[in-house]
Amino acid sequence: MQIEQLEIIGFLRAHPPFEALPQEALERLATTIDVSYYKAGHQIVEFGQAAEYWYVVRSGAVEVFRRNGTLYNRLTSGGYFGEFGLLRHGRVRFPARALDDSLIYLIPHAVFLDLFDNYETFADYVEIEDRTRLRQVMSRREDANDLLSATVDTLITREAVTLGGRASAYEAAQCMTQEGVSSLLIVDDNPDVPDLPLLSGILTDRDLRTRLLASGLGHETPVADIMTPDVVTVTHNQLIFEAMLAMLRHNVHHLPVMKHQRPLGIVALSDIIRYESRNSLFVVGSIFRAQNTAELAALVPDIRACFIRMVGEEASAHMVGSAMAAIGRGVKQRLLELAEAELGPAPVPYCFLALGSMARQEQLIVTDQDNALIVDDRFDAARHDAWFEALSTFVCDGLARCGYSYCTGGVMASNEKWRLPLGAWERLFTDWIERPTPASLLHAGIFFDLDGVWGRTEWAAHLRKIISRKAQGNPRFLACMARNALLRTPPLGFFKDFVVESDGRHTHAINIKRRGTGPLVDLIRVHALAIGSQALNSFDRLREIIDAAVLPLGRGQDLYDALEFISTVRARHQADELASGNEPDNSIDPEKLSDFERKSLRDAFLILGNAQKYLKYRYQPGRAN
Repeated sequence: MQIEQLEIIGFLRAHPPFEALPQEALERLATTIDVSYYKAGHQIVEFGQAAEYWYVVRSGAVEVFRRNGTLYNRLTSGGYFGEFGLLRHGRVRFPARALDDSLIYLIPHAVFLDLFDNYETFADYVEIEDRTRLRQVMSRREDANDLLSATVDTLITREAVTLGGRASAYEAAQCMTQEGVSSLLIVDDNPDVPDLPLLSGILTDRDLRTRLLASGLGHETPVADIMTPDVVTVTHNQLIFEAMLAMLRHNVHHLPVMKHQRPLGIVALSDIIRYESRNSLFVVGSIFRAQNTAELAALVPDIRACFIRMVGEEASAHMVGSAMAAIGRGVKQRLLELAEAELGPAPVPYCFLALGSMARQEQLIVTDQDNALIVDDRFDAARHDAWFEALSTFVCDGLARCGYSYCTGGVMASNEKWRLPLGAWERLFTDWIERPTPASLLHAGIFFDLDGVWGRTEWAAHLRKIISRKAQGNPRFLACMARNALLRTPPLGFFKDFVVESDGRHTHAINIKRRGTGPLVDLIRVHALAIGSQALNSFDRLREIIDAAVLPLGRGQDLYDALEFISTVRARHQADELASGNEPDNSIDPEKLSDFERKSLRDAFLILGNAQKYLKYRYQPGRAN
């Protein structure tokens, strides 16, 4: 063996992760390594170029950057980089530059993969570093996405322009013209705190056109008569992503940004667009302009294109699920508008409910419709139900035409079983919690994730409070829910290999919803009920669960990462199927994943399995009998 190779072996043996490799592996490795010299300031690898080598710093110093140009890491002798590109898509994900004159060992792609596949300690160390493997993977995804880190106050370029509530439309138009703005915040005097005006509404160019000019009103009309009251706002430290979702959810184009109850500025649609992962805001706008069900159904290709592009641009599963749920919510709201226009006004007040993934804001492109209806306690079936049956049928049929398939279990407002007065819902939920049965527990897993999308939406919040209060104080019910949450286990065998379907249409595949995201959502719901959380989204529930300290230290973040990664794999599979011209589903073949994805998915399933063991320990499902 040549002296240079002996030197390489001696260096590698002194540094992890090579120190655990057997001598023969080190000797083979030494014969494959090339050595390159880079002067200070020289670019070693560029973002997006083909990933050909794994790099180990022999001497000098190297800086590794995120794609947005911010520093990710600084490496000296023994440090390494480039593994993420080799394990992921074969493209450099983190560019690197020599900080000082540096000697770098270049290990060929195939050699690196051979070490990674055949030496578990080596692979673990490369992935783990100072954090868990999955946490490292997910933090890199988060670092690469501005939507998850930038706050709305970074979009504000000027102070908000305000006007008193007693001003006229003419004065408002003059003010907007002089200030060069497209919206004004309308404020009133605050009798309790004189120097803190009350925000009473917002006036936009569109309001002047549609509510003043188009209605033939005079220019002396008070702004209070044409403004939009009940303003949707965001706080200065909320994420741009959250502001985007607020626009999607409420179909608004201007968001006042508040700080300490004072308006800091206004974020407009145009400010959000440059941070948007695709034009889902435009899709929602098109939904509300649709004049009939056929026009809504014609938007399905746009909705699917939105989904594909969001996934392709590596938006987080949390973001994709929230945006797709907002789109689905918009479709449902527009169908309800169209139904009321056709049927006339409702005979009694009502609230149309979204259930399941739409309510949790975790919807992907493969989804069925789960919905229900709350009617006022004055509801008389003989006089009123024909109208609500027609409304529900119109909406459920319309949703089916728009890609939201009928619920095979009949959990839809078109089923008279799920059109109930508010008092009946209160009694039903109380009965499910106090006297649980196998059937009611299955329903609880669907109906306890509920959100109002139309009408008296405060009724949905009222029911969530009842659920939260009664479930939190009922150990037997929690034990029953925990038992149900343990029925679906992760698809891992005794030796931690994947267990796939052995027959049927999806042979050698895993239903990643039934065996992955579904069980995770179920166990997170149990913990959320136990702490009295009223959050709907599983990620939001996890944050409250972590704050409540009901899980061992670090387990909450593990669950967060596992849910995000499994959901990401599921979303990517559906997007790939759509892009290939196939109908998407939830069945993935683990052999078609990269080595990196398989290992990370296995890690996520192991986290799920351990979380189920803890669920069994904490809530003792055996006492549910």
